[in-house]
Amino acid sequence: MTNFWDVHGLLFIASMCFFPRLTLLFSSVATGGLVWWLGFIFAPRLLVAILATTVYWQTNTILVVLAWVWALSGETAEKGVVGKRAWKR
Repeated sequence: MTNFWDVHGLLFIASMCFFPRLTLLFSSVATGGLVWWLGFIFAPRLLVAILATTVYWQTNTILVVLAWVWALSGETAEKGVVGKRAWKR
């Protein structure tokens, strides 16, 4: 079982929060497959939460739950802003 803190640190978490696509692209995170690329293009926060769940659920449950809260709130807020701007035009 892999512990998150053995592989990554706080800089990686900050990078994932502010630049999820760049961090996924240039880090050692698993890549490939149609689902991975769809997540990368359309919902990178959700992709991060899914990858965190599959790898770190057993060793860092709290960190995984926080990743899901961040992913769901970030995607909801982002889509809400885009939807409001589309209706104003």
